[in-house]
Amino acid sequence: MGDLMTERLALHPISVDEAEQMAAGRPDADARWEPGFPTEGDVSVAKRFLEHCAATGDPQPFGPYVIRRRSDHRAIGGMGFHGPPDEHGSVTIGYGLVPSAQGKGYASEALRALLPFARDQGVTSVKGDADHDNTAPQHVVTAAGMRQVGEDERVKYYAISWSR
Repeated sequence: MGDLMTERLALHPISVDEAEQMAAGRPDADARWEPGFPTEGDVSVAKRFLEHCAATGDPQPFGPYVIRRRSDHRAIGGMGFHGPPDEHGSVTIGYGLVPSAQGKGYASEALRALLPFARDQGVTSVKGDADHDNTAPQHVVTAAGMRQVGEDERVKYYAISWSR
C-alpha cells in the first residue's frame, strides 16, 4: 500500500520495522524525525501495532500512519485507525502531532485525506472523540467534516457516516 498524499503531507502506513524504531525511540540512518517524534502516544501506537501484527498480522489499511511533511520528509506525528471496521462498518480514528507541528492545519489536512480513503475501503462511519477541555482536536475533526454526535461528563464524540 502506498502513501496517502495531500498538498503538504504524506500519510505513510507504518511498517513493522518503523514501528520497532518508534517503540525503541531510535530511528535508523534513513529516518527523518522532527524533534519530539515519536511522542509518547506514537510509541504507544507503535507497540500496539507490533502486538497486533504478532497476533493476527498487519492490519493495513486499517492501521497507523506516520504523518510526514512533503517539504522536508520529516515525521511530525501519526494518525490512523484503532482497528478494522466493526460489524457495522465503523472505525475509530486518533491522531497526534509533535508540538512544533501543531496549529498549522496539518491534522485537519491529514484527516481530510483519511476520511475519503476510509469510505473508499467500504467504511460506513468514522468515529473520534476529544476531551471537553481539549478544543484543538474538536476543531480538527469538525474542519474535516465530522459532527458532534454526543458527549458525556468528560468527552465529546464525533462521527461522519456514508451510505453503502
